[in-house]
Amino acid sequence: MSESAPRLYGYLAEFNHPDLLLEGCAKVRDAGYRRWDAFTPFPVHGMDKAMGIRGTQLPWFVLACGLTGLSLALLMQWWMNAVNYPFAISGKPFFGLPAAMPIIFELTVLLSAFGAFFGMWGRNGMPKLYHPLFKSARFRRVTSDRFFIVIEASDPKFDAEKTRALLESLGGIHVERVED
Repeated sequence: MSESAPRLYGYLAEFNHPDLLLEGCAKVRDAGYRRWDAFTPFPVHGMDKAMGIRGTQLPWFVLACGLTGLSLALLMQWWMNAVNYPFAISGKPFFGLPAAMPIIFELTVLLSAFGAFFGMWGRNGMPKLYHPLFKSARFRRVTSDRFFIVIEASDPKFDAEKTRALLESLGGIHVERVED
């Protein structure tokens, strides 16, 4: 059985200060790369702007799920009480909105929560149990005191020499080739 050669995942640049990382992110964004990411041990103010990250579409998905829950709860209770099994009690209407409110609320919240949870997993490509960066010994410090930028080889603008030269010009400590 022949073992295939490792495939290039991308290049990883290490920084020791968040300001250097922010400057590096802005330069990578301005260079036109699309498939890249930054990793930090804590939230860095201004990172979204430096990376050029747009707002998420997740709230619209959650709203759609909530409105679906509201509609389904209303339709379900109307069908059960007024159409499928109408039961006349003391001249009250077959369907009353005040009596239906708890179920409407519960189903709206339930489907909104499912939409938020599964929508977030779907948009982030989860579950992801393995990542090529886990092989890097230097990357282990991302949870304590180091900052990283990785540019993936799948980026249309990726060129091994030019990408490495760009990362080296950003003022980081180390640039590393990452195999998949």
